[in-house]
Amino acid sequence: MAESKSLFDEFLAQEVQDAKGLYFPVKTGILRRLLTREAWCEDMHPNPEDEFCNPKIGPNYRIISEYQQQFVDALKISQQYYEGEPVVVERTHPDGYRIINGHHRWAAALRIGQPKIPVKVVNLTHEEDVRKILENSTHTKRAALDLDEVLFRTEGPLERALPFPWNRLYHERLRRGTPALFHYLAKNGYDIWLYSSNYYSTDYIQNYFRKYHVKVTGVMTAIGKRAKASGDAGKNLEKLITNKYSSTVHIDNDMVLQIVKGTKDFREFPLSGEDDAWSQEVMDAIAQIEQSASETETT
Repeated sequence: MAESKSLFDEFLAQEVQDAKGLYFPVKTGILRRLLTREAWCEDMHPNPEDEFCNPKIGPNYRIISEYQQQFVDALKISQQYYEGEPVVVERTHPDGYRIINGHHRWAAALRIGQPKIPVKVVNLTHEEDVRKILENSTHTKRAALDLDEVLFRTEGPLERALPFPWNRLYHERLRRGTPALFHYLAKNGYDIWLYSSNYYSTDYIQNYFRKYHVKVTGVMTAIGKRAKASGDAGKNLEKLITNKYSSTVHIDNDMVLQIVKGTKDFREFPLSGEDDAWSQEVMDAIAQIEQSASETETT
């Protein structure tokens, strides 16, 4: 494997070139995702949309060197492979995996000749997924919520934990009242879109909420990280979504914000911030929005 910066740059450029028109992401079943904990470095492909592969930005060799030292230290101590943070990947056709996050760790492993590295296989939402969801939706209203900051909690009032064996698979705990709120939103014609800065698999989140008897429309994960890596591609996904809906409500811990498409109009509905009252207060705010819309239609 390439030892110098220039040789690795040449290798990377060739990898990107070889992947053009050939590789595309495919979905991976949950069992395979659970069982796949490491992958051969030679089976991992750099993501051409990531800034790591951009010749004007390129790899940060200081970061690569730091990871190389971590790998070497791990081998000295335990005679085993580095077992730190896994590289986030998607399975690809015709073979192997596309790197979503962790290019520098992959590069470090290649440069010292380490054959395998820990991985986390995920299914992300892509533009074609978003287009299909929007084409199949008949709703003109969207509710947007943040998984990390609003819905998943470690303390406070929580929904009952999922029963065995699902509690072994899904470790996240859900804010109390969330299923009732989602049921109310769906009943009033809202598509529900969830956002997270973490690398969750789309189907993992959708299946999790099904266990609570509610359905979510779409899941956008690694927000911010993906937008930074892919530039305009990340922004285009959100444009696709926002252009679909005439009204969007952003539901937070202490505020419901309604934004009307094509106008500068917005309405704020403050919440008390009390966890026990959160879901009911959000429903009351939605009821006000619906009442206002109904009165507008009749005038």
